Amino acid sequence: MNVTVRPLATTPAASRLSVIDCDIHPARSTPDALAPYLEQRWQDLAATFGTPRRLGYQEGVAYPKGQPNAARRDAWPPEGGPPGSSLPFMQAQHLEPNGVAFGILNPLGATGQGFRNLDLAAAYARAVNDWQIAEWVGRDARLRASVVVSYEDPPAAVAEIERRAGDRAFAQVLLLTRTAEPLGQRRYWPIYEAAAAAGLPVGIHAFGYGGWPMTAGGWPSYYIEEMTGHAACAQTQLISLLLEGVFARIPALRVVMIEAGFAWAPALLWRLDRHWARMRAETPHLTRPPSHYARESVWWTTQPMEEPERHRHLLDVINWLGWDRLLFATDYPHWDFDDPAAVLPSGGTDAERRALFHDNAAALYGLA
Repeated sequence: MNVTVRPLATTPAASRLSVIDCDIHPARSTPDALAPYLEQRWQDLAATFGTPRRLGYQEGVAYPKGQPNAARRDAWPPEGGPPGSSLPFMQAQHLEPNGVAFGILNPLGATGQGFRNLDLAAAYARAVNDWQIAEWVGRDARLRASVVVSYEDPPAAVAEIERRAGDRAFAQVLLLTRTAEPLGQRRYWPIYEAAAAAGLPVGIHAFGYGGWPMTAGGWPSYYIEEMTGHAACAQTQLISLLLEGVFARIPALRVVMIEAGFAWAPALLWRLDRHWARMRAETPHLTRPPSHYARESVWWTTQPMEEPERHRHLLDVINWLGWDRLLFATDYPHWDFDDPAAVLPSGGTDAERRALFHDNAAALYGLA
């Protein structure tokens, strides 16, 4: 749902109900904002050689957005800097008027994730985590950070998770959906084991580049294909995690699928269960249908929420997944921000809606 820009004074009272926003994107106020948290040698290396990513273009992202950082037009801080870079403005525009009791930060951009230089990637990830604490969580008790890890280097990722384990400022470990290999592959298992040991869910956010096109047939032509393809990328990652037996082998692992929709999940899991029933001999490590593992170990953020012509169809999907599996998210400050006052069609009990907006995330992340 795209944002309806309106003066803060007219924000409806319904949007001031207590919510937990599970997808907020903080940005750096200036290009050198990480400098205080990044050793000089890494600053010099990045200034000299850049931060090359795993993508098939010489520079920049594959599909530049019409708005910088895919941002809302009204999200530019008056004091300067890009959308999402000002905590006071975020507090005034989003946290306070929308009744955000807690917000989970998911940093994107140059975070080290997807960097080809693995040593630089690990240094950037560590710096981004320090930056989140100093500039955001340490200045607003409502915010929680995500442990950004250089997931293409699992030993470095594990070390970063262990470094942050026990720090309640961090709510989850953050991965992206476009990786060098499907996330169920064994190379990534140490990351999940470390996250489970630390009691941290693993959030898998849309986007990223693993060195491959985002489709199975090559690079698409339009940004709309990139946006729509987020769901397909998330589907392939979920299939990999399920069929490789990650949840069967690490039952304490909890995964959150972030910013890729959720209405596709029932059909995908029905299809997986049907094929598994006929070909289960290939995956003896699975003792139950794939959907059973998903129902126990996977949560979904609401943004972007699919909007069918008949709203009851969306409620059917939610009822199948379970109201206890959904986590509210706005995607602030991006252009497809979901307003908590208008995000859900009518339906669901008060308890179910309260669970979706607040209680599910509070239980999953241990927020109180």
